[in-house]
Amino acid sequence: MMRAKVLLLNQNYEPMSVVSAKKAIILLYLQKVEIIEKRDQLVRSQFLALPLPSVVRLTCYVRVPRKRVELNRGNLLRRDNHKCQYCGTHKGPLTLDHVQPKTRGGVDSWENLVCACVKCNNKKGSRTPEEAGMTLLKNPTRPNYLFFMQYFIGISEQSWKPYLYMN
Repeated sequence: MMRAKVLLLNQNYEPMSVVSAKKAIILLYLQKVEIIEKRDQLVRSQFLALPLPSVVRLTCYVRVPRKRVELNRGNLLRRDNHKCQYCGTHKGPLTLDHVQPKTRGGVDSWENLVCACVKCNNKKGSRTPEEAGMTLLKNPTRPNYLFFMQYFIGISEQSWKPYLYMN
């Protein structure tokens, strides 16, 4: 019960992180957070009974520097939903493809890298998608930190969805 995960929101309801229920209850006891969503269970001590939180909000705004999602293979696969961005297949090993080939000045960036199956990557070769007669399913973009919260940490509870903008 105390290992349950709790979504921590800033005072403006911006998702900040996921904390343990134990940490959330300590913050609640210290009056640093308020419960926004609760579970049906209670946490009891000798003199106190508190609802087990699911979503808590800080009582004071905390300025947080903008967090960025690191560019790496795992995060690229998550962004592209483990799907080839040319043919849409989930089968076979996926490679990373430079939309603008490195031989033509392409760089390693969120906007220039996509997931591709081996067949499509070989078909495209060192050409642009237009030259190879291929089209991307969606244009590659840099994900924001909310993407990280939604897909990397995961959604433990349905009550989190409105706060992670997933309705």
